[in-house]
Amino acid sequence: MANSQAQARKTHEKIKQSAATLEVSALEQTDSADRRTELAADRTILAAERTYAAWVRTGLAALASGIGARALLDKVVADWLTRSTGAMLILFAGFCFVAAVWREVAPSVQPPKPRARRLPAPLLIGINGFLVIVAAAAFVGVIASP
Repeated sequence: MANSQAQARKTHEKIKQSAATLEVSALEQTDSADRRTELAADRTILAAERTYAAWVRTGLAALASGIGARALLDKVVADWLTRSTGAMLILFAGFCFVAAVWREVAPSVQPPKPRARRLPAPLLIGINGFLVIVAAAAFVGVIASP
């Protein structure tokens, strides 16, 4: 009888220890899932910033190409063609600058509570607003230049 009580106590202790281990494991898995979700949100924020940078980079390349096309093709092809080519590239640059802010400020999907901070919208609007003004001035210069 004493032997069976001792064995019952050992079994009881093993069950308690197993329950405690399972509880700790469940908490670790919950923390791990939360951390993965947080990291995924951070990756989403950083991907949005890379997309913003790509829009701005494309706009700057189009702006430079529009100005360059006007300057390089001036005496090579008809004047109307150099003006229209330069103007279209510069208009596309302006579109890229506006689209960059629009895509960054108004994302289609909101990530769940990221740790990474988003770039401030007023900063993006200010920088891209300046770039749009530069593109507008270049457009006028390309269209109105003799």
